Amino acid sequence: MIRVMVVDDSAIVRGLISKQLSSDPRIEVVATASNGEVALMQLRHRPVDVVVLDIEMPVMDGLTALGHIVADHPDVRVVMASTLTRRNAEISLKALQLGASDYIPKPDGGLTGADDFRRDLLAKIKALVARSPRPPRLAPVAASAPMAAEPVRLRMAPAIKHRPAVLAIGSSTGGPPALMKLFESLRGAVEQPILLTQHMPATFTALLAEQLTRVGDRPCAEARDGDYVRPGHCYVAPGGWHMVVDRHEGAAVIRLNQEPPENYCRPAVDPMLRSAARIYGSGVMAAILTGMGADGAKGCEAVAHAGGRFIVQDEASSVVWGMPGAAAATGLAEQVLPIDDVGPWLRRATGVAA
Repeated sequence: MIRVMVVDDSAIVRGLISKQLSSDPRIEVVATASNGEVALMQLRHRPVDVVVLDIEMPVMDGLTALGHIVADHPDVRVVMASTLTRRNAEISLKALQLGASDYIPKPDGGLTGADDFRRDLLAKIKALVARSPRPPRLAPVAASAPMAAEPVRLRMAPAIKHRPAVLAIGSSTGGPPALMKLFESLRGAVEQPILLTQHMPATFTALLAEQLTRVGDRPCAEARDGDYVRPGHCYVAPGGWHMVVDRHEGAAVIRLNQEPPENYCRPAVDPMLRSAARIYGSGVMAAILTGMGADGAKGCEAVAHAGGRFIVQDEASSVVWGMPGAAAATGLAEQVLPIDDVGPWLRRATGVAA
């Protein structure tokens, strides 16, 4: 059983979320609280795996409570839940930097009948507390070796030494802090355009672009339909829209669409990577960072089959090793790297001589 605490100043919201979570046989709501102070008292007396934490509450708000939870209960995962306003989006992104594992926007008009909210919250909770699976064993191991002592080995694609034309990045759960670290390490490097799809709603993607502009010291903005893809610029897929690249009068341009979600996501990483492989061919360098699910794996296959390259974040440094694990399992990744090494590796790979 997954033990969950629901913290919200509204008794109605607490009840609705608790009911939605309790409908899953794997989840037990072991406590509820009306503010951060009550939540901290509850945590001292009962084991909890995940806290669903509101932002705006009297007595002690969610951000303040988060600091105490991270410091005093490091094994507890926190999912921030808030109404989708710019202010709350800013606070949620800050919470991710301070140690929250994920966030979820409360649906407009209340929680009653919000099937998407229930599905997404259940998926996030299960992904966060699931024991990280061992990476797939794609290379044979010695039959006589003890299984517990045998290192897991991923089959890697051979390195391709040519200068890429575009960098494409996909991420989800745990992505914003990983992206901040990555973009900071890419300051002053990577002249190629960057295409980025992070699973986020619209208000969040605009703020993420602003933060990446500051930390990475490069132009970064939500993509607009018809934008020409320019060197040194970063284009973020806007929440609710798939972002792909196409050709117009010989130049690469951004196209946005609201075709059906892929892997339950819109924006999704796969459409971006498929289009990049079609337009840039062997010039694509892709990176799949932390995130739940398998979005990006099929797109990475398309990139590799077009002669491009991709790397993935390793399990130890990922909040959830779903997306990067699925991409690694294709056997076509060039590297599986800790997040601290992804930036330096990309600096070298994007700067190699043609």
